[in-house]
Amino acid sequence: MASDRRLLYPISGWAYRVLRPLWLAARRRELLPVPYFHLVFTLPHVLNGLAGCDARTLYKLLFGAVADTLNAFTANPHWLGGTPSFTLVLHTWKQDLGRHIPIHALAAGGALTTEGKWVSAKRGFLFPVKAMSVVYRGKFMDALDAVRKAGSLRYDPARDDASWHTLIAALRRHDWVVYAKQPLGGPAQVLEYLGRYTHRVAISNERILGMDGNHVRFRMRDSANGNRKKVMRLEAGEFIGRFMQHMLPSGFKRICHYGLLGPAHKAANLAAARMALNVPAPDPVVVESVEAFMRRVTGIEWLNCPHCGEGELRVVQAIPPHMPRAPPQKLS
Repeated sequence: MASDRRLLYPISGWAYRVLRPLWLAARRRELLPVPYFHLVFTLPHVLNGLAGCDARTLYKLLFGAVADTLNAFTANPHWLGGTPSFTLVLHTWKQDLGRHIPIHALAAGGALTTEGKWVSAKRGFLFPVKAMSVVYRGKFMDALDAVRKAGSLRYDPARDDASWHTLIAALRRHDWVVYAKQPLGGPAQVLEYLGRYTHRVAISNERILGMDGNHVRFRMRDSANGNRKKVMRLEAGEFIGRFMQHMLPSGFKRICHYGLLGPAHKAANLAAARMALNVPAPDPVVVESVEAFMRRVTGIEWLNCPHCGEGELRVVQAIPPHMPRAPPQKLS
């Protein structure tokens, strides 16, 4: 079964080992010397059916509602009165591969005003979570209603008024959970935590234990019982179905940056924020050599002979590929 596991996720394992460190290094250079907060915005499970029918629309509405909520609170002079700096990361799975859809945010504890001044958040506090929960729910439901009225929602309850009103009533009764906490380990540790989701699929090779006939066995943590470790056994078709529901729509990005980190003017915005905070720019990027990169990723001296370990590969000449001549065509 070990070889089967390697075939399941050849690309995801490479992405986690190679792309994740590069992503983390780039994000660390964008951190400001201010407190950061880890926020989580969760969708009610009653919307899981919409995620199965039209994930692209649901995820787009979710990103929009979370971003609009954070932008609104940060722009409000009662709280900060400026432009925020935050990154959103989408997560869709539970340990048993069921669907659970939160967005994780890493937000700077402050804002840059239009006058070029930095306004800091209160110590240990960003925004009130109950107020954010109400605003977040309202913005999401307004956007969802607009999409439905436009007729572009591919979801059965959206086609029937009675079913739609039942869904909306359930959403209004449900508590929309927003969690916010200043990271005790600092923003770099939260980046490490978010990095678990940025370049990984719903289940890693290490958790898959094997197959028994037509069933797959894998390790999981049971959150309902104090994160107790257990082994789950699923029929192969059910296992594949659960795994596939976490594949993002084509071209959809799991990570988005907003405010000062928006890609259009990020360099200028971060420079202005550092000037307001009176801190220097980060050190220039040190470009890693190909040899050092391959050594770090593979953990071996990849230029050495794999048999004796002493001989070293040296490029003498690049030989272009030989293109055989096409056979002469017969004249008719």
